[in-house]
Amino acid sequence: MDVGLHIADFTWPGGPAKLGPDLRDLAVAAEQGGFTKISVMDHVWQIGPMGPVTNDMLEAYTALGYLAAVTEKVDLLAWVTAVSYRDPGLLAKCVTTLDVLSGGRAWLGIGAAWNGEESEGLGLFFPSTAERFERLEETLQICLQMWSDNDGPFNGQHYQLERTLNSPQVLTKPHPPILIGGSGERKTLRMVAQYADACNLFGGPGVARKLDVLRGHCEEIGRDYDSITKTVMQMLDLGPNGERVDQVVDEVAGLVELGVTHIHTGVIDDVPLRYVSVAAEKLIPVLADL
Repeated sequence: MDVGLHIADFTWPGGPAKLGPDLRDLAVAAEQGGFTKISVMDHVWQIGPMGPVTNDMLEAYTALGYLAAVTEKVDLLAWVTAVSYRDPGLLAKCVTTLDVLSGGRAWLGIGAAWNGEESEGLGLFFPSTAERFERLEETLQICLQMWSDNDGPFNGQHYQLERTLNSPQVLTKPHPPILIGGSGERKTLRMVAQYADACNLFGGPGVARKLDVLRGHCEEIGRDYDSITKTVMQMLDLGPNGERVDQVVDEVAGLVELGVTHIHTGVIDDVPLRYVSVAAEKLIPVLADL
């Protein structure tokens, strides 16, 4: 089991003036501490579960570009990209740029989007749920075409591209891994089976059922279920000094038995660097042996 770090809150004691250096220090500490992925949210306002909308929030792909410059090994991705915020051709270009500049460390994390409030507030495109899922599937098809040798046109229901040229091409072959976030059994997990290299589920008692549904979709289309990386987003409360590590390990062990190989956690501490330090010292070495 490996561990990734999700950075979802940028309202830190030093304020915006120190946000660049503070983000760099956190990312470097996470990489040196054994975290294998670093992600940011694709939101332009803070979301309710994390704090008031007025809290600091960075644009995802600009932040990822910065993280690429200050790290060397960790994979980088938006967890997860809102499909309606960028046209697919531009999104493929954003991920390609991240992959090239990071030396082949980009992933495409993507989902159908959900935050209508920020979209309405800033005038971002935000169609109905059904249409967002249609656009999600076409976006996946366009990204895969742009990351292939086929630079011909794409003619879909929602998107028409005259030429899917992508130069420079991605360094990661055959393409940056695709992670689809969400647990919808009829649409999302079906698209995972058809298009994705990884799924992402939220931790809890429903994980086993969702994986069974995914297995069923894979069987229907002839996809190797084991070829899909199973990831779970779950906050791991270690305690300020790591006093809850044993309980966390027990929780994660149950996910390992289900076939989950990556757990993605946000910072649960008022001092992000302390959380990363405790995880690096007391959690990551134990999980590496599960």
